[in-house]
Amino acid sequence: MKLTSQMIKDKAAELGIDCIGIGNIERFKKAPELMSPLTYFPEAKSVIAIAMRIPRGTYRGIEEGTHWHNYTFYAYNKLNTLFRPKKTYEMCCFIEDHGWEAVAHYPAVPEGEGTTKKPVAPGKVPPDVACSVRIIAAGCGLGEVGYSKVFLTKKFGPRVRLGLIFTDCELEPDPIMDTGDICLHCGACVKECPGNAVPPLKEKEKRLYVDFNGEKEIWYGDVRMGRCTLTHHGFNNEISPFHKKDFPNMAFDVRNSEMTEEEAYILCYSMARAKWPRKPESPSVMQYYDYILGHTGYFAICGARGCIRACMNALEKSGRTENVFHNQFYRKESWLLPNAPESVSQGVNPFREKYLDEKYPGIRENEYTMAGIKEEEEDK
Repeated sequence: MKLTSQMIKDKAAELGIDCIGIGNIERFKKAPELMSPLTYFPEAKSVIAIAMRIPRGTYRGIEEGTHWHNYTFYAYNKLNTLFRPKKTYEMCCFIEDHGWEAVAHYPAVPEGEGTTKKPVAPGKVPPDVACSVRIIAAGCGLGEVGYSKVFLTKKFGPRVRLGLIFTDCELEPDPIMDTGDICLHCGACVKECPGNAVPPLKEKEKRLYVDFNGEKEIWYGDVRMGRCTLTHHGFNNEISPFHKKDFPNMAFDVRNSEMTEEEAYILCYSMARAKWPRKPESPSVMQYYDYILGHTGYFAICGARGCIRACMNALEKSGRTENVFHNQFYRKESWLLPNAPESVSQGVNPFREKYLDEKYPGIRENEYTMAGIKEEEEDK
């Protein structure tokens, strides 16, 4: 049964898909084997990329420093795992109703997959293969990979989450955008990232290039993903009041850390799920992270201060996004917390010490002094 790019785009509009782009498979023939659509659908002829908007209001609570749930739920985890996949599923059904196979792709982290398992048979690559949804989407003409590696569309700027479909139907492709068609390369993401994860624009050696099989070359910044992950998952005191609450004396310098992305994931998730029986009120080491993980399966804490909030503000002010608002996003200067401890504990167990000092004043006298030394010093 005949199926055209226009028919797919009309169906996307009917389904409520916000943005759609289509690429031919030839553009991705130079993709690394473990990140290629052809690795798990060798007969694919076309790639469809879709984007669903992130409502701008999901950032308001974090911008005000008063509410974190919305960003994790509506702007990140459930948009990636529930709201957008329902549209992808319906589009796949539409394609298959026309007799063409449709392979939906989950937006996994490609570098974290396919490295610890043996191939299922000789000649096969190790599972699990995962494409970079942002690079593939750029190759479909959906938008461009911005300097901070966040994907940008003309309609919503950085406020999107992406999905991919591979099909054996040959479709008319959309043109690939040039680097800079949307991104201003203004440095707002560099300046406002609380993890110092985005390299300065002048450091041209810290750019990554992608060649779509000779048709177009794009580039973006080589983001320090360890710093990004530590900040995103709340290990950065400057952007997370929860980490500072549970570890008031820890002043880990995320901005100058050298941790890899995988190490950062291990640290953040281990901390978020850890228990400690002597901790008062709750045994959860990171109480809020454990709570929000249990409710949403994820914990996005940073609110994308540089890569999305500062970026969307710059694009909106420059008129580069089509979705316009009556009021500007920033109403006042954005907050940051000091990394240094507000007061340094001189004891061993701050929970115990606080409790005893409040309930039994004076009971801990001389706990951290050596008997006799103070008196001898006073006599001199």
